[in-house]
Amino acid sequence: LLRAAASVGGFTMMSRVLGCLRDMLIAAVLGAGPVADAFFVALRFPNLFRRLFGEGAFSVAFVPMFARSLAGEGREAARLFAEQTLSLMVFGLLGFVVAVQIGMPWAIYAIAPGFGDDPEKLDLAITLSQITFPYLVLIAIVALLGGVLNALDRFAAMAATAVLFNLVLIVAILVSAPGWGLGATIGPIIGFAFGDPGTALAWGVTLSGCVQRLWMIWNCHRADFSLRLRWPRLTQPMRDLLRLMGPALVSHGAMQINLLVGTILASFLATGAITYLYFSDRIVQLPLGVVGVAVATALLPKLSRALRLDDQAGATDFQNRALELALLLTLPATAGIMVLATPIVTVV
Repeated sequence: LLRAAASVGGFTMMSRVLGCLRDMLIAAVLGAGPVADAFFVALRFPNLFRRLFGEGAFSVAFVPMFARSLAGEGREAARLFAEQTLSLMVFGLLGFVVAVQIGMPWAIYAIAPGFGDDPEKLDLAITLSQITFPYLVLIAIVALLGGVLNALDRFAAMAATAVLFNLVLIVAILVSAPGWGLGATIGPIIGFAFGDPGTALAWGVTLSGCVQRLWMIWNCHRADFSLRLRWPRLTQPMRDLLRLMGPALVSHGAMQINLLVGTILASFLATGAITYLYFSDRIVQLPLGVVGVAVATALLPKLSRALRLDDQAGATDFQNRALELALLLTLPATAGIMVLATPIVTVV
């Protein structure tokens, strides 16, 4: 458990360092102005559904079912289950994305109603959200392939996808920033396609999804577990998966609703409020990602296999060790961030 958590945590720490660099560049180029607010709304919108249907409720339901199938029925049965899930997810989310793209003006007005007082910022948020929203389909595929590899005890590949996301956005901001860095030379050329740095970042989000998907496909091929897209069918395992996603949607939805309400309220405040909330949340996400998510990611397939083999004592032991490890590291981190908030923000 510790070795697997360290693997995930190591890549997560690398992604957080790159994420810090990414956010420093965004802060330097965009500041806390209307373009930054519009971009962070456009980034939060696909992430809202990504954490529900991708890495959130879906993974919580899919990974245990896949791990149980792998342990109890064998590799080919587990592959068939993963392929059926992939087909149902891709076709379902494609329809959802098309519908939201058509209704994007109303969707953005719903999550950032305060932008209605600034038509220019509202129009920019709508445009950037239409660019970033296809990322939902791409990252959902990445989450499924990551769940497959995690159940095979290959944790590094999925953990590395966040590194790729940050690298692509760093390149996007560097090539589009006017007047400094690469922006001074490459920016005018790229600018024809991307426009301002906010638009370049939005395209970077969707492009990162393509890069992450190709990375996961390659890693599944290396693990001899490539998947093919089937015609979707609502089989009994798919019904069971959807049924298991229900409670997870409620639990994960509570946190996402909190973030959504925060965005709605901040949209009525002075320009920059959404950006301030985003940057402060990034600091909190550091220990959450390096410790909490890493331990949970390593725990889930091990717990599922133990329960599938009716090893209640082993499952309880895994859970208790995971809780101890998480508390050992996150309690000091919580105290440190509360006490040192000002110097941390000043340095970053």
